[in-house]
Amino acid sequence: MNELRRDDFTNAGDSTANFVEQSYSNALMETASRIPEIVCLGVDLSVPTESDKFRDTLSDRFFAVGMAESNAIGMASGMARMGDIPFVHSFGVFLTRRPYDQVAMQIAYPNVNVKMIGFLPGLTSNLGVSHQAIEDIALMRILPNLTVVEPAGPEQYRAAMSAIVDHQGPVYFRARRTVGEQTTYQVPDDFRIGGSQVLRKGEDIVIFACGIMVQLAMQAAEKLSTQGIQASVVNVYSIKPIDSATVCELSAKVGRVLTLENHTIIGGLGDAVSAELADEGVSVKLKKMGLKDVFSEGASMDYLLKKYELDLAAIVEEAKVVTG
Repeated sequence: MNELRRDDFTNAGDSTANFVEQSYSNALMETASRIPEIVCLGVDLSVPTESDKFRDTLSDRFFAVGMAESNAIGMASGMARMGDIPFVHSFGVFLTRRPYDQVAMQIAYPNVNVKMIGFLPGLTSNLGVSHQAIEDIALMRILPNLTVVEPAGPEQYRAAMSAIVDHQGPVYFRARRTVGEQTTYQVPDDFRIGGSQVLRKGEDIVIFACGIMVQLAMQAAEKLSTQGIQASVVNVYSIKPIDSATVCELSAKVGRVLTLENHTIIGGLGDAVSAELADEGVSVKLKKMGLKDVFSEGASMDYLLKKYELDLAAIVEEAKVVTG
């Protein structure tokens, strides 16, 4: 059993904890400065969703709704019908579980041009089950007309912002603040709806990952290479629509597949990959890694990744099982 420490619940022991790169905010401001139709709706979470700079700089285009995501969704739907491009910011769990009927009936069904930006995805929140969006991808994937994306990291935010604004229709954007972190592997900044990135090529196993799991996938591939196992790594930043061609072609070529997601394994990336392979008749050995039909708990991301067997060591071991 993992031993809990104080730093497992806080970042008190991290000297960089208070340093937050405004990667999302910068991308939003750059895009909004050239597209006056962009407006923002806030639900008293402007700072943690990096919409405070927009609020302070473009105040005539910012609408403070209060802690009322359902109302924000309804307002955004109406604003989109009048020609605006509304961005609704909140924590992912509050944009999906709480106002789900409004998202379905007022955003997805009429296919309006609203962008929903959900922060604190999965195990990146230490605030416990009420603030952990562990099923948001599944909820949003099943709604017709809705696009679901999750960039691998801040280096993709500018390109992702341009892509979702150019896309005519509703988008759910899974976002995460970067808190004093150094990324080991740089991800190319290209981004298109329905696309993906092959970051590494190997003939023994292909690893499909999204969000924070992309860095872990690259680290695992590096470690596996020292043990004679060569892994392909694909950044599946567009979860719906998914890059079916890349998924099927690489999987058929390699024959062994591992999917990684910061989300429940039910209805998320792993199921999306599996569905494409089944539809195309591609037979492979496949393992899905994510939360195994459980609720999480409040603790640091590193602690939770280890507890739920999603850390580097667990990924390496699972890849060895799949290739064995």
